[in-house]
Amino acid sequence: MEGKKTIRWGIMGPGGISEGFAKDLAHAQGAELAAVAGRDPDKTAAFAGKFGIAKTHGSIEELAADPEVDIVYIGTVHPVHKEHALAALAAGKPVLCEKPLAMNAAEAREIAGLAESKGVFVMEAMWTRFLPAIRQARRWLDEGAIGEVRLLKAEFGFDAGWNPDGRLLNKDLGGGTLLDAGIYPVSFASFVFGAQPERIESVARIGETGVDEQFSLLLGYGDGRAASLHGSIRLEMENDAWIYGTKGRIRIPGFLWSRGAELRVKGEEPVVFEDGRVCNGYAFEAEEAMDALREGRTSSEIMPIAESVRILETMDRIRAQWGLTY
Repeated sequence: MEGKKTIRWGIMGPGGISEGFAKDLAHAQGAELAAVAGRDPDKTAAFAGKFGIAKTHGSIEELAADPEVDIVYIGTVHPVHKEHALAALAAGKPVLCEKPLAMNAAEAREIAGLAESKGVFVMEAMWTRFLPAIRQARRWLDEGAIGEVRLLKAEFGFDAGWNPDGRLLNKDLGGGTLLDAGIYPVSFASFVFGAQPERIESVARIGETGVDEQFSLLLGYGDGRAASLHGSIRLEMENDAWIYGTKGRIRIPGFLWSRGAELRVKGEEPVVFEDGRVCNGYAFEAEEAMDALREGRTSSEIMPIAESVRILETMDRIRAQWGLTY
């Protein structure tokens, strides 16, 4: 769509996830990369050079004060999400913050509270929700194509190897499965059922470094409705999602990054959706954030900030069963 106002992005943290986001911005209509900030000047300069970014900054405060930046994308490690989000919001800059929004619900409430008091947009970068295949699945659910949803099965697991000094196994850096990988199926359950669970049963393996290396969850939503969720940073998993209803089922292969979905209704031929996109998929969340700014919205209807807070409340409840706190 031509004529959309250009939105200038500033990136906080020139790391791997920010690199993926920056690549995808080329596919987001009306997006411009204006600045990048990081603690390491050499790494920040290299990132800027790679993506043709004109300006670099040494801190979130400098980035947030830049008048040529319309919105800040935060791609730093989990424990500093709150610090960076609050600094940007305090300066009146809208924020798209990588998942998890914060380390726990208390931090998330601080972010949401400041955004509300400032009247500034903030959204958790749960990119999966904005993928065409996931949005198609949402339409099928809303149309009642599979009837009443009774069961969700979803997982995300990969083997990161044994590196106790690396981020994933380091508690001080926000390591562990639930915060890094598990938030995907937990958030997806919130997306499917439109609520947080009434009941939580869980099992986790706490490894040598004090973080959860794998988990299994059974979430109850009343009337027998349930989600069976699994995650790991030490096990390779299929990473599919299945949604079962009274009339049929939806399969979403590799649901985090899925390029397709399949609808199977009793007595009917399967319906297969394929999106055929050329980008990884971060562009869709960027477009949602930019449309919100153009329309004067302070939250996303697809990934509302209030829901991000509630999801972290659920994750706090889960970790409490394991005796694991951040």
